[in-house]
Amino acid sequence: MPENKPHILFINPWIHDFSAYDVWAKPMGLLLLAAIAREQGYSVSYMDCLDRFHPGNLHRQDPYARNGRGPYLKTHIPKPRGLEDIPRNYSCYGIREEWFREDLHHQEKPDLVLVTSLMTYWYPGVLQTIQVIREVFPDVPVILGGIYATLCTEHAERISGADRVVTGLSEKTIISIIEEQTGGGGLPGQTYDHMDSLPFPAFDLQRVISYIPVLTSRGCPFSCSYCASGFLSRQFVRRSPELVVEEILYWHRKFRVRDFVFYDDALLIDAEHHALPILEAIIRAGVDIRFHTPNALHIREISDETARLLYRAGFETVRLGLETTSFGDRNSLDRKITEEEFYRAVSSIHRAGFEKGRIGAYLLVGLPGQSVRSIELSIQTVLQSGIRPIPAYFTPIPHTAIWKQAVAVSRYDIESDPVFTNNAILPCMDHFSWDIISRLKNQASG
Repeated sequence: MPENKPHILFINPWIHDFSAYDVWAKPMGLLLLAAIAREQGYSVSYMDCLDRFHPGNLHRQDPYARNGRGPYLKTHIPKPRGLEDIPRNYSCYGIREEWFREDLHHQEKPDLVLVTSLMTYWYPGVLQTIQVIREVFPDVPVILGGIYATLCTEHAERISGADRVVTGLSEKTIISIIEEQTGGGGLPGQTYDHMDSLPFPAFDLQRVISYIPVLTSRGCPFSCSYCASGFLSRQFVRRSPELVVEEILYWHRKFRVRDFVFYDDALLIDAEHHALPILEAIIRAGVDIRFHTPNALHIREISDETARLLYRAGFETVRLGLETTSFGDRNSLDRKITEEEFYRAVSSIHRAGFEKGRIGAYLLVGLPGQSVRSIELSIQTVLQSGIRPIPAYFTPIPHTAIWKQAVAVSRYDIESDPVFTNNAILPCMDHFSWDIISRLKNQASG
């Protein structure tokens, strides 16, 4: 390794949207690549345009309130072209632009900048981020990756301003990309050919660690029409339960983290050989920690034993992937649950001791051809079961089975610009109005 080893700057961009809130959202993939680069001997640093704890923010937040969640700073900005008639403010969420510029100027000049991307319709924040980087470091190559880059590659290549757009999972290629761009060489011999070979993501690069995301598996064995998991991760692969527990205990004991967030799309699949050993080991460790499942659990996999272990292990926020209670005609959406399985799982959850406020079931809102009445009936069914209905507003996503239908019915030309897929405007809902959304929210609150 040369004495003056290349310095790599990793950046999490701003969000442009009608609303945004830190509901346990961290750029795990970006920080995993930072950990790999660091493990290979490169100098790394990290900047987060969404940093809720930036020293420029005089209204300091308690990092541990609301189980680590909290509001982003926001700055009102003009609405995107084509959405001027939406009667809501549009904002840039995250730190002030002048803070970011100052931080970049005080930063060691990097040899390469890697920027990630999340929701497809948040790409305007990515463009703003790359533009500022270009102005401060005009001769430093910028590479864009992440979800938007993978799902909307041609769009990203055309307008992002990045020198290169990379798609998919990059842990096997990141070192060769760095070498190609910087001429620097990493440490020889290290390969990352399975999940257990990967280092823990570099969450320690954050200014404050208010919670830790955990990923025990990638992909999903189901092929739901509205979900891009199968496109983003072609195979369903898992880490060993022992390594998952080791990571959780590492962050808890070294950094005193109490809140852990599972990012899995299929945490409970084959629970006997995966999730249950993890839960049992956490219980044996006797640690005071909390778990949250914003990506939802598969209802079919919840038995009395699973529910009991979830409760004993400290699951504080449990979300179920219900989507709809129209069980008779849901085959076009997914085949992951029946009515009988739903009620059986809810009974198991109640018997385990979970309070109503800790359990919620996601219900999709705004699907192509979906009636408001069917949503209202689903809300009523979930309320009657004794758990919380949680509206999940539908985002049409390229490369999903429902995409063509969404394109056909949308009020917007969603193929031309990802900004029109924003779930805040429910682009595939007939007779959309904010009054309908308010009514559904009120009904869901019971």
